[in-house]
Amino acid sequence: MNDASPVSRRARVRAPELVGKGGWLNTGGTSYSLADLRGRIVILDFWTFACINCLHVLDELRELEEKHRDTVVIIGVHSPKFVHEAEHRAVVDAVERYEVHHPVLDDPEMVTWKQYAVRAWPTLVVVDPEGYVVAQHAGEGHAHAIEKLVEELEAEHSAKGTLRRGDGPYVPPEPVATDLRFPGKALVLESGNFLVSDSTRHQLVELEPDGETVVRRIGTGTRGFGPDSFSEPQGLALLPGGKVIVADTVNHALRTYDPVSGVIETVAGTGKQWWQGSPTSGPAREVDLSSPWDVAWWADRVWIAMAGVHQLWTYDPATGTVQVAAGTTNEGLVDGPAAEAWFAQPSGLAAAGDRLWIADSETSALRYVERDADTGGFAIRTAVGTGLFDFGHRDGAAEQALLQHPLGVTALPDGSVAVSDTYNHALRRFDPATGEVTTLATDLREPSDALLVGEDIVVVESARHRLTRLRLPEEAVRVEAVAHRTQRAATEVGPGALQLDIVFTAPSGQKLDTRYGPSTRLLVSATPPELLAEGGGAGTDLRRELVLADGVTEGVLHVSAMAASCDDDPANEYPACHVHQQDWGVPVRLTEGGTSRLALVLAGLDA
Repeated sequence: MNDASPVSRRARVRAPELVGKGGWLNTGGTSYSLADLRGRIVILDFWTFACINCLHVLDELRELEEKHRDTVVIIGVHSPKFVHEAEHRAVVDAVERYEVHHPVLDDPEMVTWKQYAVRAWPTLVVVDPEGYVVAQHAGEGHAHAIEKLVEELEAEHSAKGTLRRGDGPYVPPEPVATDLRFPGKALVLESGNFLVSDSTRHQLVELEPDGETVVRRIGTGTRGFGPDSFSEPQGLALLPGGKVIVADTVNHALRTYDPVSGVIETVAGTGKQWWQGSPTSGPAREVDLSSPWDVAWWADRVWIAMAGVHQLWTYDPATGTVQVAAGTTNEGLVDGPAAEAWFAQPSGLAAAGDRLWIADSETSALRYVERDADTGGFAIRTAVGTGLFDFGHRDGAAEQALLQHPLGVTALPDGSVAVSDTYNHALRRFDPATGEVTTLATDLREPSDALLVGEDIVVVESARHRLTRLRLPEEAVRVEAVAHRTQRAATEVGPGALQLDIVFTAPSGQKLDTRYGPSTRLLVSATPPELLAEGGGAGTDLRRELVLADGVTEGVLHVSAMAASCDDDPANEYPACHVHQQDWGVPVRLTEGGTSRLALVLAGLDA
């Protein structure tokens, strides 16, 4: 569903009030209503801090936020998926960790999310100076369209006298002095010192073996892509020869650091984010990457947890090339041949003999790569975890055990693996020999990595801004089992036929790019697969008739949509083009009298 509407015909809906039990952050203690913001263009960013696409949008909005700071107020409406994300202290930490420089409304009960009928993280809603909703955009890639709309609204409301310019409500929090600030990953150098990615300060920090004394800081400490700067670095791995390879996450690049000479080099990535249609292999410095979160040396190359596109990639230093190794870019949990597997924000890697272990964070899963004995290729298996919506803290047999958004995994000497179970504030253990999951330690604050040092295990306690040394316990800690499902209420749909509409309105001054064939793509699947009797698979039409199967009462529809639009300028042979894309996981419950139409807004408003 797509069209282009001029400003004069723009649909307007009165914006619901902003409500959040957790209160306001980054405002100096002041609470705001929409009436307080009248006269300003308000962009509501519905986000949650575990979501990589939400973090991408934060970065997309930084330039717009700075350029239009006297007319635009961006408000982050934090709407949690995981139980941990509903904790107010965790939201406070995330706002600092990701350098959010605008007010944030903490809405743990998702009241405002429901009032605005939001269905996906991230979603952006634009409210005009008179308090009307004029646009909604789900997913990434909308910054250009929103900036165009902002310029139109500035002109329109300046002429009407309804635009109010001036300073916004943002008040930065007081800085806190610590040696590390939300560190991500760590390793032990050949010297015996630790090297830590000090993510929020855009540096690497070398520490003495005590894990506390700072030896040196690497990088300017300012976000950047220069020869001596990083942008939220995360994963670290030692390469043969002693150099360290760094996942420079928000620069969408791999860098190397030589501990001897201190030289930093870019070995993969362009500094730009990968988008659908971009190359997936080739010379490493010419191929875009997307939020590489961790790296590991395994099978004679660097493996990359490419969190931003839900894949694993590899970098071969011998040939200077990168390529996709596993995953389709679809978000979910699907095992099998590497090229057919689905991941959800893989964030931790650990090499262990013939297996590469993976912390697949958004599915709260522990997974691994191994050679397929029949084909000789790589295959993906799951040890713990069931999908996007089930998580918790439950030990016991792996098939029923639960994790909550793990970010790290560590190979242990006995063949088992330790899992940095980040949102459970715990260190967990999986033993492949017994198929059992146990808890090694609790009361850790957002552990994001761990490494063996002698008989100890050193944990990166990200939200306590430190490394914590633990003795590996001989016996596990007993924890009462807790199971959760994602909070979102299921959409009640009628049995049988269901019309799926992806709403997409090309931004003003743009049109769908059909020069090289269809400019839209739609992929539909379901969990369980039996939920969908007809209508699954890939296609190019953004409207599709689905048929839900008899006998299945509930499940999740997985919908992935993409649309490409270009500047509508006949005189320009090479117009600027933009990709808009989003994945939805829509819980549904089949009920007599339920809706027969499911509308998901990619960009625009559902008529």
